[in-house]
Amino acid sequence: MGIFERIKKVWSQDMAIDLGTANTLVVVKGQGVVLNEPSVVAIVEQAGKKQVLAVGDEAKTMLGRTPGNIQAIRPLRDGVIADFIVTEEMIKHFIKKVHKGSTFANPRILICVPTGSTPVERKAIQDSALAAGARRVQLIEEPIAAAIGANLPISEATGSMVVDIGGGTSEIAVMSLGGLVYSKSLRVAGDSMDAAMVNYMRKEYNLMIGDSTAEKIKKEIGTAIPTNNNTYAVKGRDLRSGTPKEVNITEEDTSEALNDILKQMVNGIKDALESTPPELSADLVDMGLVLTGGGALLKNIDKRFSKETGLPVHIADDPLSCVAVGTGKALDQEQTFSTMLTEY
Repeated sequence: MGIFERIKKVWSQDMAIDLGTANTLVVVKGQGVVLNEPSVVAIVEQAGKKQVLAVGDEAKTMLGRTPGNIQAIRPLRDGVIADFIVTEEMIKHFIKKVHKGSTFANPRILICVPTGSTPVERKAIQDSALAAGARRVQLIEEPIAAAIGANLPISEATGSMVVDIGGGTSEIAVMSLGGLVYSKSLRVAGDSMDAAMVNYMRKEYNLMIGDSTAEKIKKEIGTAIPTNNNTYAVKGRDLRSGTPKEVNITEEDTSEALNDILKQMVNGIKDALESTPPELSADLVDMGLVLTGGGALLKNIDKRFSKETGLPVHIADDPLSCVAVGTGKALDQEQTFSTMLTEY
C-alpha cells in the first residue's frame, strides 16, 4: 500500500448505507446514523449535458415543482438502480457530505440490497459505489440487516421473521442460524400506498393530488384499521373544472384506499409461513414477526397483520433506521457477520 493510499485510508471513515427508494441513510462506524436524506437528485440540462443541481432534502422540495430544464429524479425504483449515473452522483454527494467535503475520502462501504434484486442489479449498486470513490464495497441483504438492527437472535437455531416495508419493496424473510430460510421481495410498499391514495382521491372525489400530498395523507391520517371519525383537509385540483378544490376525508377513506396493498402484504406473509419448515413455524408462534421500515409506522398495521395471520406482531423500536443500524452493526462486527456479506 503506497503512502497516498495510507493517507486516504486514515482520512476515510467506513460507512454503512441503506440505499432506499425513498430515503438514504448513512451510518458511520462508531457514530451511528449521521445522515438521513431523501433519495432524490435534481438535475439541470445545459447544452445537452446533465449537471447535478441538488441532492437529498433540497432536491425533494423540487419534486413536481420544477421548470422545463430542471428534473427532480428518484434514481432508485423498487430498491434497485433505475438511473446508474444519477445514483453514482448521489452516492458521491453523500460520501462527501459525511467526510465534510474531503477529497481524500476513500471509505469501505457496506450497502444493503433487496433480496429480490438480481446479480446484475447488485453489481450495478456495487459499481456505482466504487465509481463514487469507495475503496471496497460489500453488500448485505435488507431483511438480514433489518433483523440485526431489531436485535433478533438470527445466529441461533431458532426462527426469526422480519417484514421490512420500505419505499419501493416489502421484504419478507424467515431466518435461522445466520441464514435466510425463506425470503421474498414484494414490489408493493410505501410508494404503492401513495399511488393507491392518488387513485382513490381521483376515483372517489374527482380530485387530482400529487405524490407528496398522498404521502402527507398517509402519515397524518392513514390507517390499516379505522378507529375514529377524524377528518383531514386535502387540497388538489378538481378533475371536472380544473380549478383548485379542498375536500375532507376520514380514516375510513384511507383504510379503503390502502386495502388492496395491505392484502397483498398479508398474502406475502402467509406464503412465507406456508413455506417455512414446521420446526421454525413453531418458533414463530411464540416469537411472532417484527415490522421494520417506514411502512411499519402506518397506524394499526400491526393489529391488521396480527388479526389476519394469527401471529403476534411487534414493531421495531426505530423502524425507519432499523435497516441502517443493522447494516452499521454488520460493518462494525465484520467477523461475526462475515458469512452474510457478499461482493460481486
